[in-house]
Amino acid sequence: MNNGQFWDELNAEIIQCRKCERLVAWREKVAIEKRRMFANQEYWGKPVPGFGDHNARLLIVGLAPGAHGANRTGRMFTGDASGEFLYRALHKVGLANQPNSTGVHDGLQLNRAYISAVCRCAPPDNKPTPQEIRNCIPYLYRELGELNLSVIVTLGRIAFDQIIAYFHMPRETLFRHGAEYAIPNTKIRLMASYHPSRQNTQTGRLTEEMFDQIWERVIEILETGNGE
Repeated sequence: MNNGQFWDELNAEIIQCRKCERLVAWREKVAIEKRRMFANQEYWGKPVPGFGDHNARLLIVGLAPGAHGANRTGRMFTGDASGEFLYRALHKVGLANQPNSTGVHDGLQLNRAYISAVCRCAPPDNKPTPQEIRNCIPYLYRELGELNLSVIVTLGRIAFDQIIAYFHMPRETLFRHGAEYAIPNTKIRLMASYHPSRQNTQTGRLTEEMFDQIWERVIEILETGNGE
């Protein structure tokens, strides 16, 4: 199977997934009822595949689509405040060709980066259950197996914990913003960041300066190969 065929088949499988009854019901309910400001738009209302450069050396892992963001637009971190915060930061360091993302046809392209998530359906209150995570995580693991990575950035503790589990890293590998680890038996660096949710950015738990430092370090690794 060639690279393009792999991604086409995986993404088609993701979009058709109905493994989690609660999440199927919620994502479709949101797509019908809509938010008033998007009342004239047709919501995606399905699982959201990953997005970006299939030859990426950087993988960015979030939690799940936003109910009125990616669940509306059909593209990761597109159409909500979290995405605005993320793509602005990626654009500053040249990982994205533009600083904003409003829809799948807005011309956004990622450079050396691929964005995925632990769960592909929008969960109520942004809280997938442990079983829903178990149902969905194989999609992320298949992406990990296909990408030739130098860096993984996890946005939030749940994403961090799933990457730790995939690589069988020690349980004492602790999550904290800005933490960086060498993943054993690979050449990959793992970096942890708070999630760019409104809850974090509007309270000051995650500032633009803090977030920018993550991506500046990513660029240093990608351009110099220096993981020390």
